[in-house]
Amino acid sequence: MTNINQQITKIREELTQYANDSCAVKLIAVSKTYPIETIQEAYNQAKQLVFGENYPQELAIKANQLKKLSLEWHFIGNIQSNKTKLIAENAAWVHTLTSINHAKRLNDQRPTNLDPLQVLIEVNISNEPSKHGLNSLEEIILLAHQINLLPNLKLRGLMGMASATDNVELIKSQFNQLKSCQQQLNEQGFNLDQLSIGMSGDYRQALECGATMIRIGSLIFGERNYDN
Repeated sequence: MTNINQQITKIREELTQYANDSCAVKLIAVSKTYPIETIQEAYNQAKQLVFGENYPQELAIKANQLKKLSLEWHFIGNIQSNKTKLIAENAAWVHTLTSINHAKRLNDQRPTNLDPLQVLIEVNISNEPSKHGLNSLEEIILLAHQINLLPNLKLRGLMGMASATDNVELIKSQFNQLKSCQQQLNEQGFNLDQLSIGMSGDYRQALECGATMIRIGSLIFGERNYDN
């Protein structure tokens, strides 16, 4: 059985080793498909406050059952139009925006008593048809301008998933591509301070490439039927 406290502590220690500014790196414990009890254990033993979910219904259930803990919930799954209300009501962050339609729905459905929803644009840095995300800088810039017109959303950065490969140099080149894209947007007047890159298999490379958020599931909670 995985020792959740031990694993979180180990990863936090590595943040200091790999990150340029460890204080700026946020560890998102990806709790999708894991039971409530594992999240409570991470909170009680390791003081972990930030969790990531892929499915809106699961996010809503967990956020409601654990609302007394004041956790920070990140939605990191694919967005569906008929599920945006659950995301808007329960998430503090969304990492996977790729369309103005979804942005408008999240904006309109964000409860007025909550702070603006912090959002990232997802970019397909691996250029794999099976993965979601925008492919061109022009698309990203257009969506970024549109998001900035929505008062209940705050654009904070970009998210990407590297290829599932042992080729470290390829992974780093894809992460650096996203970092370059962020820099180009900032040169055009955007103020993007977040890069959500790196999962259980490649988070060290992500930290070397300037990640400010890493999304770790199986290394913390143990193997599931499919990786995070």
